[in-house]
Amino acid sequence: MVQALPVEILLGIYLGVLTGMFPALVAWGLGFIVRYFTGVSIPAFGVVVLALALAGINGGLLALSDPAVTESGFRIVVALLVVLMLSLYAHAKGDKMGAEFPRRLSFKRLRERTLSSDVVEFVGSRGEVEVEVVGEVIDMEGYPPVSEATREAIKNGDWRFPADIPISELESRFVERLKTDLDLVDVSVRIDERGKATVIAAPPLSGISKRVPAGHRAVSIDALVPTGLARGDEVLVLSDDLVVEGAVIAARSGKKEEKAATDGGTAAGDAPPAPVAAPTTTGGEGRITVAVPRSDAEKLLSIQRGTVVVTARGTRREFELISLLRRAGKRFRKLTVKPDSDLDGVTLAAINVREVHDVAVLAVKRPDGWEVAPRGDTELTAGDDLFVAGRHEALNSFQEVVA
Repeated sequence: MVQALPVEILLGIYLGVLTGMFPALVAWGLGFIVRYFTGVSIPAFGVVVLALALAGINGGLLALSDPAVTESGFRIVVALLVVLMLSLYAHAKGDKMGAEFPRRLSFKRLRERTLSSDVVEFVGSRGEVEVEVVGEVIDMEGYPPVSEATREAIKNGDWRFPADIPISELESRFVERLKTDLDLVDVSVRIDERGKATVIAAPPLSGISKRVPAGHRAVSIDALVPTGLARGDEVLVLSDDLVVEGAVIAARSGKKEEKAATDGGTAAGDAPPAPVAAPTTTGGEGRITVAVPRSDAEKLLSIQRGTVVVTARGTRREFELISLLRRAGKRFRKLTVKPDSDLDGVTLAAINVREVHDVAVLAVKRPDGWEVAPRGDTELTAGDDLFVAGRHEALNSFQEVVA
């Protein structure tokens, strides 16, 4: 039976509050979580649609237990208005709290997991971690199985890395180390907070064709090979008036290496030779294979013997400076000023980065170019990339201000 208008309004408000509490809680949670982690507000229309759907479920359950709930259409309209107001209000409050709440966690930081402190070994003033490969080395799908010798080299290798880097960066460095030391064609690595690694690997490809750059040719010559020559070294091959520059992709010298190559065998059923980390020559008479431009390949093929001269790659002062700063405990980091950051629209002098945050802004990168060693009157804007130097703890603290 339909009640008087004031009674219907009260019943509608009661029904709206009863069915709208859960949708309002969901709207607040979505508004807070999305704004806190991403900095983006959910459109109000989406919140309204979701709230009405949840309220409809609650109202339907109430109608099943008490059919009198749906006797009056006016009562339902009032209830829907109450649900909408509750949901919009809860969403607005959640969005505001997400914007104002101190940001100490983000999706980026969830990805940038760090190692547990009890697995870090301190060597001098820096921390190191020894990555341990656990379980069996898994064969990568689409490639031949990895040899037992390579599996043992992966599991029993001495894999040490700096401990002050995120686990994602540690995984990338481990992959590059495995590819370089064991000549693996492809590797996938997962490392947990305890420094335990799971490795999926593909064996080295036979031959040297994959090491020859495009537009180059591989040529082998007899020569007096320097001690310590390794793959990747840049050399000059001299013979009479001929001078050819190339990169070493294979080298062999000395009786010990020749015996090792002979003992490895290539007959069917023979086990492949065990991989050697960072192989270098022992020096003496031998043979090297160099990758040279196509135009120089014919010149090298015309000589019987050459003289090998290793060229220097040189040093750079900025690398020496970075090394000195690292020895003093300093680290470097690139930070991007976010639109809602406290640094957006302020100058370096105003935030007083050196005294307050104990860091130094080395450079600012903008779409229109770089500003190296910025002055105090440099104004920061959203989207600027800051290259900052300081101790690890100070950088972490300053990153919270920038983000």
